[in-house]
This record gives sequence, C-alpha cells and structure tokens, in this order.
Amino acid sequence: MIALWDSLPVLAQDIAVTLALLLPGVLLGAGVLRGFAPWPLVRAILWRFRGPSVLFVLLIALSVGMGIGLLAQERGLRQGTAQAADKFDLIVAAPGSELTAMFAAVFLQPSDMGLLSGDTYSAIAAHPSVTLAAPLAFGDSFGAASIVGTTADFVRHLSDERIEGRLWRTAEEAVVGALVPLEIGGRFAPSHGTGDAAEPDGHDGHESAVVGRMAPTGTPWDRAILVPVEAVWEVHGLANGHAPERAGQIGPPFDAAYFPGTPAVVLRAASLGASYGLRSEFTRDGETMAFFPGSVLAGLYRVMGDVRQAMSLMALVTQGLVAASVLLGLFILSRLFRRQIALLRALGAPRRFVFAVIWSFSAVLLLAGAAGGLLTGLGAAQLLSAAVTSRTGVAVAAGLGWTEIQFIAAFVSAGLALSLLPAALVLRQPVIEGLRA
Repeated sequence: MIALWDSLPVLAQDIAVTLALLLPGVLLGAGVLRGFAPWPLVRAILWRFRGPSVLFVLLIALSVGMGIGLLAQERGLRQGTAQAADKFDLIVAAPGSELTAMFAAVFLQPSDMGLLSGDTYSAIAAHPSVTLAAPLAFGDSFGAASIVGTTADFVRHLSDERIEGRLWRTAEEAVVGALVPLEIGGRFAPSHGTGDAAEPDGHDGHESAVVGRMAPTGTPWDRAILVPVEAVWEVHGLANGHAPERAGQIGPPFDAAYFPGTPAVVLRAASLGASYGLRSEFTRDGETMAFFPGSVLAGLYRVMGDVRQAMSLMALVTQGLVAASVLLGLFILSRLFRRQIALLRALGAPRRFVFAVIWSFSAVLLLAGAAGGLLTGLGAAQLLSAAVTSRTGVAVAAGLGWTEIQFIAAFVSAGLALSLLPAALVLRQPVIEGLRA
C-alpha cells in the first residue's frame, strides 16, 4: 500500500489528501440534509440575525486567514531564496562561516570577511574544470544600492545576457540592476561603506557612468550596481590586478602579484561532478572554503522546518481555541432564534428538520468564514511578501498551495462536525420554555 502511494504523482497525492480531509464534512452534510431542504428558512434566519452572523463570519475568516498567510509566506520565502541562489553554483571564500559568506555573496548583506590572495585566485581560475571564476568586491554603495566589483562574464551569467545598453569597457563605467534608480547615461559618485555608515565623499569625487541595465532577476542583485572589479580596487588606492604595462586592461586574466584580494569567488564548472570535485579540492584548512549555496540554504531550511513545526503546533493549538470559540459562538447564536425553533417544533415540524435547519445555519457561517479566511490569508501573504521583497530584494511570491487548501478542508470538516453539538442541544430544550423566551 505504501509503495502504491509513493508511486502516485505528487499532484495526485495532494488531491487525495485534500479529498480525504474534506470527505467527512461532505458525508456529514449529506446525512444531515437527507430528505430535507431547509434553505428558505435558513436564509430567513440569516437575514433576521444578519449582524451577529456577519461578525461571526469575520471572526472565523480572521483566524483562518492568519494560519493560511503564515503557511503561504513560509513557502514563498523558501522559493524566493532558492531562486536567488540559483546562479551561484559554487562559492570559494576565506575560511569562516559559510552562512555569512553566502549572505554576503548571494544576498549582498554587509559582512566582514577575509580575502583570498592572488595566488589562490589564479589557482582557481586556471583549474581545467572551471568555466567561470568571478571575483566579487564589496564595500561601496550609492544610496540604498550596493556597488559590487566583478567581471563582465559574471554579469552575462547573472542576467542570462539580457542587458539593455551594453557592458562596461572602462573602469569608469557600470551596469545597474533593474530596480536601481539610475538611467543609462546617468552618472553617480560611490560612497565608501554601506547604510548609515556610508561616507558620501570618501572617494574624492570619483564618478562612474551607467552604460547598461540588467533585466529583472528577482534577486537582491536587482538593487545592485555592478562595476569592473578593477574600479573598486583603484578607488581604494590599491593595485588593479594587472601589471603596470597592462594597467588599462579590464577583466581577466589577473596578475597574482598585483591582485589585492577578493572576499569571494563565484565558480561555475563544466559539470555537476566537476563542481563536487572543485568543492573538495578548494576546501583547505586555514586557506579556503568552498561550498554550494544550495546546501547552506538546505541547512537553513531544516532550521526553518523546525521553526515551522513549532509554528504548526502553535497554529494547531490556536485552531483548537478557535474551534472552541466557534462552538461557543454557535451556542450563543442558537439562543438568538430559540423562540423561532420552539415555534417550529410546536407547529409539528419533525425533529430532524429542525436539526437540519440549525446545523445548516451553522454550516453556512463556517463555510462563509472559511472562504473569507482563504481570501484574507491570500491577501495577508501578498502584503507580507511585498514587505519582505522590499526589505531584502528577494522576490517572494506567496500564493495558495495544497497545504493551505488542506488546512481549509480540515478546518471545514472539523467545524461541520462540531456544529452537531449546538443543533443537538437546541432539540433538548423544552418547547414551552422556548416559546416564552
């Protein structure tokens, strides 16, 4: 049986789980309503007590929406960060924290990192399995945009060669990300440092001209300004990576004797097997560390998974409290039309019909609240995604998935089952007392 289940496509498994969660509620409704059509009376009760009914639906929608929004946001964040690291096959950096190096190289977060020497870079770039070895140089900014020194080949790789304008030809030219507020042909003066610590006049009026713009990538690099790595070195008073007789050269090959150092090198290998070989070869104690950003993210996801389990447990407890509140609310609402129900019973309405009326009233409120919660959760996830994207530059798109749909299905089935209790309680109340209410 387990082998048969594992052989099913993921979509079929999701559909099967959703139907299994929803089926108890459907069967329950079919059993309660069998032979009866209480909808005209239910509509009349809903209209008569429309104020409390609307408030009750809003309560359910808010509680359900919070759970859905968190689940959708967590999944969207995973997908967005994975997309951001997609172009970074392998990173080589000085020994230290892989997480810190990844945040600096992939997500452009300011970090203090050691530098790789010219000899180390030359050994990496000269390896026969390496098809791209791009040094990254950080430390400057323009407004909220980080300035990153690198090579033209890396810009082509990062943008899939979708560049409006052209690549740089001199150290005084730059290519900007899709969201940087600079036009092609504009000029800017870099500030030394980033954020509040940036020094606007730290580079003696040095300016660069924008000659190209990358297509949107959905990563923090959309907010970055890319310049030749030689420009970053020169503006800080360092050698530009080339011997004096080739001082005007832009891009590799670099001369190890004139290579000031780089905090990270992005590698691309000829094959996946070669990437693993490079990681093993350039992971040297006290010299370099090589890592796959995807593996670091996987470890981070495991931690997030533990957090998600804790959040899921909290959500389960919260939904339990919500279910108890729903049950209490249904009891209170059933008291509002106690006299009408007693009148129905006094006129000879069958007990099952009265039971179906009360249960249907509760079911309508639950279904309306669940549908509202679905929309509320989607809206909350969109707002959270926009806030995360604006703050980090990672394109987070949180939409509804099977997890959220299954969450709704389970809530609806449980709510419909709990709705039996208020209906049964109303039938146990004396008719005479109900008429006097």
